[in-house]
Amino acid sequence: MGRVADKVALITGAARGQGRSHAVRLAEEGADVVVTDVCHDISDELRYALATKDQLEETAELVRATGRRCVAVQADVRSVAEVRAAVDAATIAFGRLDVVVANAGIMTIGSAWELSEEAWDIVMDVNLKGVWNTTRAAIPGMIEAGAGGSIIIISSAAGIRGHVPYAHYVASKHGVVGLMKALSNELAPHAIRVNTVHPTGVSDTGITVGEPIEELAAREPLFALAAMNPLAPYVEPRDVSNAVLFLASDEARYVTGLQFTVDAGSTNKP
Repeated sequence: MGRVADKVALITGAARGQGRSHAVRLAEEGADVVVTDVCHDISDELRYALATKDQLEETAELVRATGRRCVAVQADVRSVAEVRAAVDAATIAFGRLDVVVANAGIMTIGSAWELSEEAWDIVMDVNLKGVWNTTRAAIPGMIEAGAGGSIIIISSAAGIRGHVPYAHYVASKHGVVGLMKALSNELAPHAIRVNTVHPTGVSDTGITVGEPIEELAAREPLFALAAMNPLAPYVEPRDVSNAVLFLASDEARYVTGLQFTVDAGSTNKP
């Protein structure tokens, strides 16, 4: 029996990178999965292309290759209606929803006083409002089912420390911690646990695929910080997925309100 055998998980931002890794890892341990992603570019402020429909379907095929079922739904987390459609797809296909992984997120770079209003708004809309939309779409059905569950919000080491130069990203990742803490108390009577996961720089995401850490550090300040992590310059997506798996499983049945770091020691260093 897998650690999340026969549970049903919804994962946002799952077309590649961490989200894809979370989907496959949960499937490896017995979960059926609904994966979502926006699958189109959303702002000229982003210096990298967002995932595609083909990448989302590739994630679904990787999940199915484990022997588990998967439904892929194109959805923008900025739209609660689109996220509700993904939740409905989980209920229609699998009968319920046990685990929510609010993973979708974006990042831009710039000093706080130089950011455009669009850069601020797009990061907040995806990283903070998108998490709220995901949870408010999923929670009513989870409460009605009466079987408890686990909501896992992917924050960042920047949700604990004051990294620079991306104050909007830092604010959004701190913001989801506050949301998690409030939700963990609101949902405890329903046996729904809520936690955040805080990675340091993660290799092989949509921003970082295949690049050596030295090149990343030169291009992105986040990875310049990560290069000074006590244990390692960065972590792999699967390292983060293993934390997600634990929090999704019954092994973590009394774990709620936790800020779970997977950061190679970065938030603890002097």
